[in-house]
Amino acid sequence: MPVSSSEVKREPPPPVSLAPIASRIPVGRLSRLYDRIEAFVSRLSVRDNFWHRICSLIWLPYAFFSGIVIKQINADSYAAVLPFRRFNRNWYRAMAGGALLANSEIAGGMYVFGICGGDYTVVCKHLEYTFLRPCLGPAVYKMTPRENVRQLLSTGEEFNVTLDLEILQQVSSLGERDKRVGKCQATFHVTPKLQHKIKKARKDAFANQA
Repeated sequence: MPVSSSEVKREPPPPVSLAPIASRIPVGRLSRLYDRIEAFVSRLSVRDNFWHRICSLIWLPYAFFSGIVIKQINADSYAAVLPFRRFNRNWYRAMAGGALLANSEIAGGMYVFGICGGDYTVVCKHLEYTFLRPCLGPAVYKMTPRENVRQLLSTGEEFNVTLDLEILQQVSSLGERDKRVGKCQATFHVTPKLQHKIKKARKDAFANQA
């Protein structure tokens, strides 16, 4: 009995490892030392909130002064909390819109980087925020990815991931639900650092031949 093409299940091609290519890239002693330090700091920044704040003070001061922290709810669920401090408030004693918007990118980036780890670079490509009501207390960012991030990581290639963020005003009163103050859509581009090195090596080789 002939089988139609729609019934045939094709297995996806196995991921291509970049390690054999990277091993042939000439790297100086100073570059190797820099790579080791960068990898160590990247792993340290996602270890816990204490080291994340220390690293933020140096490389991302806005995140440090805003006081945003990320909390792991379960294996695949994270939430970020932005405290209601003077640095984040406007003249109307509400959370500033710029603070809510900027920390949406930080919260989403922290979420993606926390899953991917220090061997990847995470860059925000698109950010879309909708303000719904004033925020008069601490803001909570709840993030839901549209794609399976761990499955995309297993391919070993660069990819895009889109997050849907729900921004809530944290309510301290018992029995009262948190109020939704905004929603956000953020798209991040994730690239293995190894791929950056390969592209740079090819560019340098082309420049030397020219």
